[in-house]
Amino acid sequence: SLPSTTVEISLRCENLRDTDILSKSDPFCAVFYKGSAGQSEFIEIGRTEHINDNLNPVWQKKIILDYNFEERQVLKFCVFDSDSSVSSLEDHDFLGSVECSLGEIVSMQSKGFSRALTDGKGATIHITAEELSSNIEVLTLKFSGKELDKMDWFGKSDPFIEIFRSTESNQYILVHRTEVIKHTLNPDWKSFQISIRSLSNGDDDRDLRFDVYDWNRSGSHEIIGEFHTSVRRLRKGPNNDNTYDVINKEKQKKKGNKYNNSGTVTLDSIKVEIVPSFLDYIKGGTQVNFTLAVDFTGSNGNPNQPSSLHYRDPTGRPNQYQTAIQSVGEIVQDYDSDKMFPALGFGARIPPDGQVSHEFFLTLDPKNPYCNGLDEVMAAYFNSLYNVQLYGPTNFSPVIRHVAQFADAYQMDPTNYFVLLIITDGIITDFEETKRSIIEASHLPLSIIIVGVGNEDFEAMDELDSDDSLLRSGSLVAKRDIVQFVEMRKFVQSNGQWSKQLLAKEVLAEIPAQLLSYMKSKGFKPPNPAPDDNLQTFQPSGTGNFVPLSTNPGAATGAAHPSGVIHVEPHPRQPRHGLLSNRPSAPSISLVPGSITSATSVPPYPGNGGSLSMVN
Repeated sequence: SLPSTTVEISLRCENLRDTDILSKSDPFCAVFYKGSAGQSEFIEIGRTEHINDNLNPVWQKKIILDYNFEERQVLKFCVFDSDSSVSSLEDHDFLGSVECSLGEIVSMQSKGFSRALTDGKGATIHITAEELSSNIEVLTLKFSGKELDKMDWFGKSDPFIEIFRSTESNQYILVHRTEVIKHTLNPDWKSFQISIRSLSNGDDDRDLRFDVYDWNRSGSHEIIGEFHTSVRRLRKGPNNDNTYDVINKEKQKKKGNKYNNSGTVTLDSIKVEIVPSFLDYIKGGTQVNFTLAVDFTGSNGNPNQPSSLHYRDPTGRPNQYQTAIQSVGEIVQDYDSDKMFPALGFGARIPPDGQVSHEFFLTLDPKNPYCNGLDEVMAAYFNSLYNVQLYGPTNFSPVIRHVAQFADAYQMDPTNYFVLLIITDGIITDFEETKRSIIEASHLPLSIIIVGVGNEDFEAMDELDSDDSLLRSGSLVAKRDIVQFVEMRKFVQSNGQWSKQLLAKEVLAEIPAQLLSYMKSKGFKPPNPAPDDNLQTFQPSGTGNFVPLSTNPGAATGAAHPSGVIHVEPHPRQPRHGLLSNRPSAPSISLVPGSITSATSVPPYPGNGGSLSMVN
């Protein structure tokens, strides 16, 4: 492929119109992309944070893109006033937009790219693009202030810091904003992590400007003062060189020699780490194990009708479920050397007795969930589509807990990570139970990708994909964000075709970061590749490797669960080789007869007789 370079897009606006009656607008910017490779429609690729009560926003969140010189890459920047927590842009007030090519932005680096917003009534957007370095260091920094100026009439100050880095065109772009500390002149800000790439783009001598502000509810924050430093100076750690006079230029100009400073800010601590990348773990032998779960509930529509999301088109044209499976499968199959994928279905009446199941194997073979390659996955999908009855309700929690059981066996082992891909029309019946199952699994080596097909309101899914705050259910709080939600309809083009490449990219975008967040939470470093003679790739053979689920009600114990009473029972096994000799065995599940889940089988996943290997 032709070479590309990674660029970081920074955004700010001036003179936005005010659409709020009692306050100012709360603006954010949504960014859309259209490449030249047959793509006719714009697709959203990212959003900034929204900033309260501000008509001149400087957004901290960046948009990262691959820049290809030989390709015309068109971007559209749409600015909105945030009116609710709903993600749909139709629920927010439009403040203006700009359409341009990435090439135009890059070519204006020396001057900076600025343009009036269309329908913006005099508003301007300023866009900066800078090529990112490959530096992988991460800094943990902590600052405190002392004797800052009193800015409030009836109190002290509410100080926070904004950190800017200079660019090659002598502009300054925001890279970090601390929290606000209320009612103090001696703030003690929390420590924070920031990559060298974000802070200085790998240049230790690049100028950094720290602006210290007094927060105001109106959004018109008052400058207390500023100071300048560099990463090279910060690396020296806490000392006199890293205690800075906060200078207010207006006060300095008025008071002359009588002015000393508006307080000081001190670097209290600095920690420099080399953070492993996703590829470092893959090269070290970490295996990413994918499981597919397909929604076969009645809300998808009759498969014989063209309106059905599971439509069996006699012309062979793929339905939305096929498109999602193929788009993502073509990517994930490269990370599995034996191409053996567990594939599940849920929400259907299954043969032979028509019992409703929320975790059946698409193969309809109760002893073998595995499909050999993407073609066999598609064959198993059609096998189920022609042999099951779409039913309901739509319960996610059984398949989430199914995969979580196997991830649980690898909590203290960095060699395996699990990804559950759920494809659904979005109408969840057990929503609260699904939230609880996600929260319970958030400490495990597991990511959950949900692809929404059809035209339902997916607002509930946005709640599960907790990018801005951790998922909650009552007093339960997730340890980390493990869910990525993607709407299929955003990737349909005017000709009715799907942009499969961009769909796959969006679906898999968060997996590397989620894997890294898990490894970091456990303190795991990339494992070392095992010698070839120590690895044994698992090949399902149907020769007794699978333990069928018991339907004996006397074997079931525990609390009631929507999918029946679950009894987890380890089965002893003989170790296959030394590396796996101490692995826990796969659990089996005993289900109460008459529950909405039929008796199926739990396969022995990696660690129970073999492994799914990564291709380095």
